[in-house]
Amino acid sequence: MNSAITLVVPLLLLFSSFILFGDITGVESSKHHHQRNLYGSTKLFVFGNSNVDTGNLPTTSESWGEPYGMTYPGTPAGRYSDGRLSTDYLALFLGIESPVPYQWKDDVEKERLQYGMNFGYGGSGVFDTVYVKGLDMTYQIGLFEKLIGDIYSPSDLSSSIALVSIAGNDYFTHITENGYGLSIFEFMRRVINQIEVNLRRIHALGVKKIAVPSLQPIGCLPMYTKGLSYRRCNDTINALTIEHNNALQRVVTRLNRETEQSPFIIIDYYKGFFDVINNNGEIPGFPKFKSLYVPCCGITGYCGTVHENGEKNYTLCDDPSSNFYWDEFHPTQEGWKAVYSVLTNNLKALLPLSSYA
Repeated sequence: MNSAITLVVPLLLLFSSFILFGDITGVESSKHHHQRNLYGSTKLFVFGNSNVDTGNLPTTSESWGEPYGMTYPGTPAGRYSDGRLSTDYLALFLGIESPVPYQWKDDVEKERLQYGMNFGYGGSGVFDTVYVKGLDMTYQIGLFEKLIGDIYSPSDLSSSIALVSIAGNDYFTHITENGYGLSIFEFMRRVINQIEVNLRRIHALGVKKIAVPSLQPIGCLPMYTKGLSYRRCNDTINALTIEHNNALQRVVTRLNRETEQSPFIIIDYYKGFFDVINNNGEIPGFPKFKSLYVPCCGITGYCGTVHENGEKNYTLCDDPSSNFYWDEFHPTQEGWKAVYSVLTNNLKALLPLSSYA
């Protein structure tokens, strides 16, 4: 690991705990620096891919290079965006600091661990993917389990929440290796079955609420809209996404019937993303995005890469906040903020009734 980054990252993590950032509706206000914790002594445990990873991948990864992190914290910090992403906005909604990435748990003050921990790895999936091997969901849950009784006691989990954001990379991998044939439906069955196993395991370890995002409309990612001149979403890919989300909903419904207090909550990314994409300016707090399907970074080249002579191998837009997508796969900070804005009512299911009655 680069020694300079090894030194800088703990400082970034410490600095970020003092940053004042806007609420989900986009209003900058210092009152959120001391925002009330809406769920008692909440701990947020995060599992998933690059939509949630806040710094677990090696510092040689693209997310640790420019221009990632240019909006927040102002330098590359391991997030696949120009700034904050899903994990950060859920933590903000809960009134806590974004949980520390697992890889940096020994490099921060212990008080930072009171907010939980992030086990997500960019590129990971329910199974191994073309992007990373050995970092799948089963592995991530194993890391969490080893910390119970060490860093976290069973009582610590009594008001805990898990964010489980996974599966998109599994389908990217299958399509890359097998195309769009009927085999994808058998693969989907395997993915859904393993997700159910994983959700049961996390709940059995003592986590009381488990937030499970549906897949976003994958066909709207720039990697798929590029072939349509960045004008519209790929309906074929989105049809696959809908099939996955319907199957996921059936699993969550079944799990909630089997357990008390309905601990499994679907966060409807599919609807949230489309609400933002279809926004004509009527959503309070932010304007319609000028660029919906065109990535800010890498419309030519590939975001974060450089030529052998050190020159940038990508283009970069002037203002990331005008684009919904940051690169081929990920929203901008402003994109994530918009999604979480329209999901506020959905997220209330994670809170005790006393918090919003």
